[in-house]
Amino acid sequence: MSRRIQVIGAHSADFVWRAGGAIAKTVELGGKAEVVAISYGERGESGELWKVEGQTIENVKRIRHQEAEAAAAELGATFRALDLGDYPLQIGAQELAVIAETIREFAPDVLITHTDTDPFNPDHPVAFHAVDRARSLAAGAGVQSAFRTIRPPQLFLFEPHQPELCNFVPTTFVDITSVFERKRAAMAHMQAQAYLQTYYAQRAEHRANHARRASGNQEVRYAEAFQRVIPQVVTEL
Repeated sequence: MSRRIQVIGAHSADFVWRAGGAIAKTVELGGKAEVVAISYGERGESGELWKVEGQTIENVKRIRHQEAEAAAAELGATFRALDLGDYPLQIGAQELAVIAETIREFAPDVLITHTDTDPFNPDHPVAFHAVDRARSLAAGAGVQSAFRTIRPPQLFLFEPHQPELCNFVPTTFVDITSVFERKRAAMAHMQAQAYLQTYYAQRAEHRANHARRASGNQEVRYAEAFQRVIPQVVTEL
């Protein structure tokens, strides 16, 4: 059975930096991937676009949508924007229901989102708590419920910009060597945050070093790090 991976980010570019390789690897192996942006990051994550005289919110959203859609396509994924607003991202009952239904509709095997702490970005922890709660609602905590549910997806957190300050402890490295050029091409579409392209290319090399040391596999040249939240269920160790 092919794997289904869903990445939900607070802003429209979050997925490409932190999980672009994992998305492309899933698709390469015959799986399906969907990228969901809770907001476009139009207010707090589009600094380069706001340097243009006469810029508007709607135009920034349009550009961010085009960038994210093109980046997702490079990775073989579909892109969906919920357009719930950013800086501050605020999740009430109605917004939570939208996120939960988005998870139900795609029914992922693996769900990826932000860490629960980020002292530099007020929206990222809000996204974590929303996605974590929406996942439980979509799955009914794995038991029969009075509403439609899906099989509980595994929950992973992607690596934040400064992991040491965000309670991020990597438990899983994904070898993205075979798809790294696709990730690089996807990152190149994000012109509103072009300065991050070099950083995350270097980060993939750093994590590959850790992956080689952890596995002994010297063929790993690029990797992404993730933190597993839900315990893994196996028949043997």
